[in-house]
Amino acid sequence: MNILVVSSYLPFPLLNGGNIRLYNILKELSKNHSISLICEKRSKQTMEDVKEVEKFCKKVITVERKKQWSLKNILKAGLSRESFLKVGHNLPEMREIISAEMKSNNYDVIHVETFYILQNVPEVTVPVVLIEHNIEYLVYERFKNTVPFLMKPFLKLDILKIKREEEQSWMRADFIGTVSHEEKDIIGGNNVEVVANGVDTQTFSLKKLKKESKGPYKILYIGDYSWVQNRDAVKYIIQDIWPHLKNEIDVKLWIVGRNMPDSLKELGKNDDRIYFDDNNTSPTHEIFSEADVLLAPKRVGGGTSYKVLEAMAVGTPVIANTLGVEGFKVHNREDVLIADTSEDLAKMVVDVLNDKSLAEKVSINGRKTVEKYYTWSSITADLEQLYKKALQKSKYTV
Repeated sequence: MNILVVSSYLPFPLLNGGNIRLYNILKELSKNHSISLICEKRSKQTMEDVKEVEKFCKKVITVERKKQWSLKNILKAGLSRESFLKVGHNLPEMREIISAEMKSNNYDVIHVETFYILQNVPEVTVPVVLIEHNIEYLVYERFKNTVPFLMKPFLKLDILKIKREEEQSWMRADFIGTVSHEEKDIIGGNNVEVVANGVDTQTFSLKKLKKESKGPYKILYIGDYSWVQNRDAVKYIIQDIWPHLKNEIDVKLWIVGRNMPDSLKELGKNDDRIYFDDNNTSPTHEIFSEADVLLAPKRVGGGTSYKVLEAMAVGTPVIANTLGVEGFKVHNREDVLIADTSEDLAKMVVDVLNDKSLAEKVSINGRKTVEKYYTWSSITADLEQLYKKALQKSKYTV
């Protein structure tokens, strides 16, 4: 197939889940298909980043991403029917580029990453497959519960706009891919299929289990802290889970990642067992291998979490709440450990660190689950089936 991918982001470097997903999907798709990519590019991204993606694409055309948080965008969103999210990704230049591409090339399908970039795709005569990483209005709805009271009415209005826009995009797309069955059920309809997140099982290989281990044990949380769900998770761990845990076992809390605000570091400034590691240059799989457990609760956000899959692939036991493992085919105390209160999450950490047989079972089973369901080759095969269904049922088929 000749596939045009339109994305709200350039998928390199591999510093967040969206980039990791699209980069690996492009890599797999390119083995059997011709891929062209038109995408937004952030100011920090370089031509070297573009060249990394060109390894798998016939062509990569970038459009400079507009500054989201600008007075112009805020006023336009406030005074129009459009959401702040959609306003920030309205790109006439991208629309012109896509129109020119469609006139000069015979594409079989257009693959669109995120609903809010779909506005830049003109009416076309080939099937459009929309990939939703999250149900965005639900992500913002959860976020609304964490903001100060005075902000809630403004955010509520924007959420209503996002919901209307997102549902309109589902009606426009020929087929929709979601990362979990929960999100598939929310969208509904017979043109929605699951195309889950995956992991590179060669890079994230199973670590050798320690025969004997003495404290202090390393409890890991990792993420990009420009995302609200990661900042909220660290606050929850330090303020609500850590007090139930720190005196029960010899442990250190290891917070790793980029864009870590000083306000987050302030939360642990009086505890020398909390270590904020925002300059770690080790490969991610080595960080997971070094940790004794991954503590990954989630209260904000949607979709599925790469950190969970990557830890499972390496064999590092995962402790999370129900939302943290939503969308994954996992079972409590088999391939992950699940609890929904701060006290119970702390107890799960203590249990798995004290019980070597439990740790070994969760480690081995977690790796098996990843190998069975979450390799990039199997994920991309699901996407290819989605393309084929879109082509078969396309309203443009004569």
